[in-house]
Amino acid sequence: MDLMAIPFPALDPVAISLGPLQVRWYGLAYLAGLLLGWLYMRRLLNEPWLWRDASVMKPEKADDFLLWATLGVVVGGRLGYVLFYEPLTFLGDPLRIFAVWQGGMSFHGGLLGVILAMYLFSRRNNVQFLSLGDLSAAAVPFGLFFGRIANFINGELYGKLTTVPWAVEFPPALLNPGDAFGPRHPSQFYEAFLEGIVLFAVIRYFTHSRSSLKQPGLTAGIFLCGYAAARIIAECFREWDYGRFFTTEYFSTGQVYSLPMLAAGIYLILRASRHKQEVAVS
Repeated sequence: MDLMAIPFPALDPVAISLGPLQVRWYGLAYLAGLLLGWLYMRRLLNEPWLWRDASVMKPEKADDFLLWATLGVVVGGRLGYVLFYEPLTFLGDPLRIFAVWQGGMSFHGGLLGVILAMYLFSRRNNVQFLSLGDLSAAAVPFGLFFGRIANFINGELYGKLTTVPWAVEFPPALLNPGDAFGPRHPSQFYEAFLEGIVLFAVIRYFTHSRSSLKQPGLTAGIFLCGYAAARIIAECFREWDYGRFFTTEYFSTGQVYSLPMLAAGIYLILRASRHKQEVAVS
């Protein structure tokens, strides 16, 4: 063992076990992210000065949206992982699609699921779609932070081999076939920091200091660009699975899937800026 490496703590993926009932850290991470995100959305809705028209909706509506968002995250995240990352594996054993407690969720799939949930919710409740997207974008970093911590506990999505002093030595049983044993970047923590803490701070700055919530679509655009940039950077330290779509020696599948997010984010930012100029002229 490299003396510079930190041994993997080998935490039990099961946080609570009550007879046949098992509650995994992965599930608790999603629960924590959704609950904190919901509370933060209510907090933003209770600050009418942040919004152009009092607020996008009454704070109580966030309670209803929580269920819609949860379904979008879970269903979209799982189906996205199946379709984007492991289609052949799940074709061989379709029932594994429902084993969400074993991990295997795609953020990009979850994002598409939440966007669909937002569209349906906004139509049903007469809420402006872009403003609901802004509200959701401000709350997403909570889930990203806890989700990446859960990735570390599960020993998945680990980093590339390295000699940095904070390298972690994941046990061979957790490594994918063909990956060498040795000290690796704890890339899960890098992503938790960039996608959770840094992204939240950036969005918080724009919502509270730059009045971004008064320009529908701007906060969502900042989130999309920020997440795409954070993911592309963090992927440079993560061990790539060359058996997945689009992964080559130059870029990973996660980086490729982040490019449409970056493009959509730029579009929303430009759209919001153009609309602000038109309002100022009129």
